[in-house]
Amino acid sequence: MPPAAPLHGRDLDDSARCPCLSGETYGSCCGPLHRGSTPAPTAERLMRSRYSAFALARASYLLETWHPTTRPAALEVDPATRWFRLDVVRTQAGGPFDAEGTVEFEAHFRDAEGAGSQHEVSRFVRVDRRWLYVDGVAG
Repeated sequence: MPPAAPLHGRDLDDSARCPCLSGETYGSCCGPLHRGSTPAPTAERLMRSRYSAFALARASYLLETWHPTTRPAALEVDPATRWFRLDVVRTQAGGPFDAEGTVEFEAHFRDAEGAGSQHEVSRFVRVDRRWLYVDGVAG
């Protein structure tokens, strides 16, 4: 398979394991979402694709999938932070026919200070059949 097109971050070959740990390859999981060729069908898929965007330092994708009422003007992703595991704790609504949903997750990383994790309950809304991240509460 050809490598994924770089999108303001690190490249990842479509045949590589997807960073979101769905069990799929990048080319059949988060890659098409990052390229804009398909929208996320559920809030969980959007959250997984956003995790992968952090792992690949793709700030542009994170901004594109952030609701305009809460989106920051700019976002810097630290390329030195290595995101290595995503655990989805639970989801509530956020399906293909829902208007809102929440996803609770824990994302594990390593940076210059050592290993850490981010536990969050994220809120998502569907606008014009497209899921967007609204905000999150750290847990």
